[in-house]
Amino acid sequence: MPAVLVETLNGTAMTSAIFSSLSSAACLAGAALLAPFTPALAAGNADAGLALYQARCSACHSLDHNGAGPAHRGVFGRGAALAPGFAYSDALKSSHLIWDEASLERWLADPEKVAPGQRMGISVPDAKDRADLIAYLKKAGTTGK
Repeated sequence: MPAVLVETLNGTAMTSAIFSSLSSAACLAGAALLAPFTPALAAGNADAGLALYQARCSACHSLDHNGAGPAHRGVFGRGAALAPGFAYSDALKSSHLIWDEASLERWLADPEKVAPGQRMGISVPDAKDRADLIAYLKKAGTTGK
């Protein structure tokens, strides 16, 4: 295959094979740099999540008892609107969500977008706070009472 010269921005000529390799490497490097900022890849801190849960969630929720909001222990893998003894909105009942990191991330970011007509009315705008809360809920679900 003959080499094809490609003119770069700084005026240097390279073969297409070298140019292609550099382009691939640049894309991979860019993806690696952005990975820490992708919510699905962000690892939360369960200890920080506990503090956030106590400050922001405990007025309506607890791990083991329903209040204004449902109990959260064991939320991972549970279908939305299935915690026993809580009167859920029709919107959440018909959402067909299964709670996992991705669905909780979306829910905490904007509950109304996920299930229009839901009754939570609170969001967690900061991605790190959401990751920390999710890490706490996941850890709390694996520990006993």
